[in-house]
Amino acid sequence: MQKIVIRGGRALKGSVEISGSKNAALPLMFASLLSRDEMTFHRVPVLRDIRTTKQLLLQLGVQLDDFAPGTLRIKARDIIDHTAPYELVKTMRASVMVLGPLMAREGRADVSLPGGCAIGARPIEQHLKGLEAMGATIELQNGYIQARADRLKGADFSFDLTTVTGTENLIMAASLARGTTVLRKCAIEPEIVELAHVINRMGGSVHGAGTTTIVIDGKDRLEGIAHEIMPDRIEAGTYLLAAAITRGDVTAVGCNPSHVAALLEKLDEAGLRVETTATETRVISNGNIKSRDVVTDPYPGFATDFQAQYMALMALGDSRCDITENVFENRFMHVQELVRMGAGIRVSGRTARVEGVKKLSGAHVQATDLRASASLILAGLAANGVTEIHRVYHLDRGYERIEEKLSKLGADIRREKDDML
Repeated sequence: MQKIVIRGGRALKGSVEISGSKNAALPLMFASLLSRDEMTFHRVPVLRDIRTTKQLLLQLGVQLDDFAPGTLRIKARDIIDHTAPYELVKTMRASVMVLGPLMAREGRADVSLPGGCAIGARPIEQHLKGLEAMGATIELQNGYIQARADRLKGADFSFDLTTVTGTENLIMAASLARGTTVLRKCAIEPEIVELAHVINRMGGSVHGAGTTTIVIDGKDRLEGIAHEIMPDRIEAGTYLLAAAITRGDVTAVGCNPSHVAALLEKLDEAGLRVETTATETRVISNGNIKSRDVVTDPYPGFATDFQAQYMALMALGDSRCDITENVFENRFMHVQELVRMGAGIRVSGRTARVEGVKKLSGAHVQATDLRASASLILAGLAANGVTEIHRVYHLDRGYERIEEKLSKLGADIRREKDDML
């Protein structure tokens, strides 16, 4: 076990290079199963979830080669196993995205029910309903999804609720199905557009990604390509929030401002100066933080993955605001840890009322999930004194070299062995 130790009170200043997107890289790694050819991905972040996905692909018999930093070659010439075991899937919910590609190419998959961050129920019913509409038979046995089909066939399927991984899973499944698939009420996140773009470059036919209706014409085979993964919009937003909470001046390099537009709008309302170019976003503080309400919603709304970090910022706001969580029902577990640092926060149902305070104080706190970890990092950067954040293995699921990047911006932050756990 390790911990992050921060001595707060330093304004962050400078530029930070944004890593490749975890939420884009994971589905693309699974999409490599759709081709027998070699796929090459550049700008692959070094993260725990990426490592888990590599282990899962190796389990299936896929060849992997990290021949250069940030570059990964994947060749799924032969798939010798069709099982995604509990030991791997329990640690990463995105593992369920192996289901669509395996069914598309092999017609069979045994996938453990997924795990991941404990931030509320995220059922995979929509994935399974979509596959059934495409001709698959689904059984649940001993905690495993057992899916079978001679070959998936095109279908007209409408999601009952918006799901990013469900949309991605069914796009991949439909890409090798017989005939045309129409997916309705789809999620529209940029990572879905990225996946569709890559499949089209492989010779697929995916139209409408980025809208709520996506049409996929199934192909008999897809070819291998090389691709550079898009920047991580959640990482970018986290560093911009770090600039805001420390009263600093930070530029996120390699960030598409349109992907974080809802966050930038809120930062502007909160009194930050926001400057953008096509590939960079800069946030400059004037020393004041205005309290402003926010409601999380699916993209292009305010991302639930920014909620915890934004709450840390609002803890130092000049008055009172309400933060309403509309996406996950159990994503306020960071509240009690922020309160330990002096924040004035009360939760009622899906809304947290935040009374801004003049200062936060360093404390021992525990991370409960990935974005909660980030919120505690931000609070520690702004707090008086020393903050020790325990259980930081969550952090390593989604942030590459975060201590190094923050140190270059002027933070006093280090990682140590955690003897308390």
